[in-house]
Amino acid sequence: MIRLFVGLGNPGFEYEATRHNAGFWWVDALSRELKAPLVADRGYHGLVARTNVHGHTVWLLEPQTYMNLSGKSVAALARFYKIQPSEILVAHDELDIVPGQAKLKFGGGHAGHNGLRDIHAQLGTDDYWRLRIGIGHPGVKSEVANWVLKKPAPEQRTAIEECVARTLKAAPAFIAGEMNKATLLVHTSKPPRPKPPRPEGLAENKEEGP
Repeated sequence: MIRLFVGLGNPGFEYEATRHNAGFWWVDALSRELKAPLVADRGYHGLVARTNVHGHTVWLLEPQTYMNLSGKSVAALARFYKIQPSEILVAHDELDIVPGQAKLKFGGGHAGHNGLRDIHAQLGTDDYWRLRIGIGHPGVKSEVANWVLKKPAPEQRTAIEECVARTLKAAPAFIAGEMNKATLLVHTSKPPRPKPPRPEGLAENKEEGP
């Protein structure tokens, strides 16, 4: 089960709407959903919320250390409350996924993401969950640094926000430890197919009923 939800981003008004803050957007939405407001806590170098969901204590965290020092905040809270790496989910922006889609992943490399790199280092393991929120790729490696620190185009922002709202529906499964169910919810990005229309005869018969 997930006991600690972490959103990655950079603090400060100038970064608020940039692609690199997609993880913050997700935890902000979870905070609203759980009615658990985030409050500054110097002890954990971040914005923190604690709530109870069906008997489980759940923590929300947005490190305020800047992206490349995110692990300092995550490790401080996890160690104090004896939260195992496998009970942590980190929501972050992902270059290799298009806006509007997300992927759930356990373990593996950091793929050059500075926030994940520091979390790896501070936890001493990569055995934690990641919710990879697609922000798309600029197409040229040299443009990546500029890309993540810029605001997405309006249609991309809308796609990311819709993705956040959709993947938030997996939160109860995360908290219950139903990770297979959560994975299906996160990876299903297409809307359900509309039900086929009723055969005309059936519709007519229904209207002609007693």
